[in-house]
Amino acid sequence: MERERIGEFVKSFWGEKEQLTFDRRFKVKNLPALVAHADGDMIGFLAFSQLADAVIIVALGILPEFQGSGVGKGLVERLEDEARSIHKRRLLVSTSNDDLPALGFYQSLGFQIYEVKPNVIAEKHGEVLTGIGGLPIRDELRLRKNLT
Repeated sequence: MERERIGEFVKSFWGEKEQLTFDRRFKVKNLPALVAHADGDMIGFLAFSQLADAVIIVALGILPEFQGSGVGKGLVERLEDEARSIHKRRLLVSTSNDDLPALGFYQSLGFQIYEVKPNVIAEKHGEVLTGIGGLPIRDELRLRKNLT
C-alpha cells in the first residue's frame, strides 16, 4: 500500500516514476523508504539506496501543506541514524540547479555541494526545461554529508 502511495507522490511531485541521480536510474517506489504519517495518512517519504560506504537519498517528498514543519528534517535525521548504525560514512543527495529551496534545506542540515554535473538533467529530458523562478533546469548538483 505505501509503495503505491509513494509511486503516486513521485508522479505528482516530479511527473515521472523514475529518478536519475548519481548516474543511476531508480524506480522510487521499489526502494527502501522511511515514511511520515499524520492522522493515519502518509504525508511524506524519503526513498534511499545504499552504496559500499554511503547512502543516497534518491527522493524526498513531503506534501506541500506539511513542508517547513520539520517532517523532511526528521526523515533525513532518521536516515542518518540508520546509516550510522550500518557503518556508512556519508549521506549523498542531488538536486537540480533551479531548486534553491532544496539546496537551502540540505545545506541547513550540514550537506555541502561537492560536484556539479553539467547538462545531465537537460540531457535526460532531451531539452532544457523551465524550473523554479523561471530558471533553466540543466545541471545536477551533488551534495554530501559526512557522518563521522
